[in-house]
Amino acid sequence: MKNLILTTTALTLVAGFAFADGHAKTVRLGTEGAYPPYNFLNDDGEVDGFERELGDELCVRAELTCEWVTNEWDSIIPNLVSGNYDVIIAGMSITAERDEVIDFTQNYTQPDPSGYIALSMDVDLAGGVIAAQTGTIQASHIASTGATLVEFATPEETVAAVRNGEADAVLADKTYLKPIADEDASLMLIEQEELLGGGIGLGLRESDGELKEKLDAAIGAMKADGSLNALIEKWEIGKTF
Repeated sequence: MKNLILTTTALTLVAGFAFADGHAKTVRLGTEGAYPPYNFLNDDGEVDGFERELGDELCVRAELTCEWVTNEWDSIIPNLVSGNYDVIIAGMSITAERDEVIDFTQNYTQPDPSGYIALSMDVDLAGGVIAAQTGTIQASHIASTGATLVEFATPEETVAAVRNGEADAVLADKTYLKPIADEDASLMLIEQEELLGGGIGLGLRESDGELKEKLDAAIGAMKADGSLNALIEKWEIGKTF
C-alpha cells in the first residue's frame, strides 16, 4: 500500500449507506489528489477540484456518509480491490481492460481528448520518446505505437521529463496539459490529439452492486437537471452532455 491517507477533514453527509448486514457504513472516496483540475490538494491539504465538488454532490443525492482518501495512482485499483476505500473518483477513464478488474458507473465526463506538449512543434510523435503516467490510457496508447514510452509515477514527473530532455513530449489529458503550456512559454501544445477511452466514471469493486446503483442514479440525476454540465463548464473539463 502506497501513501494511503485520510484528508485533514472528513466529509460527513446525511444518512449512512445500509449494506447487506443492515448496518450503516461510511463510504470512502479514493482519489489521487495530484491531477488538476480533476483533483488536487489545496493550500489546506484538502482534496479540491472538479471531482471534489462532484463527489460531495453525489454523496448528498445518494444519501451517503462519505469521507475522502488520497492514494498514489499506480496502486489506486489494487487498494480499491483490497478494501482500503470503496470508490475511485480520480479522472479514471472507462476501459475494457480496467473493467475486467473493477466495475464502473456510467460516465460523468465525455471522452476528453488527450494532447501532447513538447519543447518544439516539430517533435517526432511517431518515433520519438514520449512520456506518460504509469497505468494510464495514454501509456497504453503510446506502447501500441512506434514511439518509445517512458513512464513516471506522477503527472508532474512526465512534464519535468520534457523540460530536462528525458522525453520529447508528454501525452496526457488535454485539460491537464493546456494550463501548463499556457503558463510556461517553453512548452508548446501540439495540434495532434488522441481520442481514448469511454469517458470518466466512478470505479467500484464488482461486488458492490448496491452502491453502484445508488451512485449511478445520482450521476443520472445530475445529467438530467443540468448540474453536472454546470460543474463541467465551471472547471473547464471538456464537452458537456
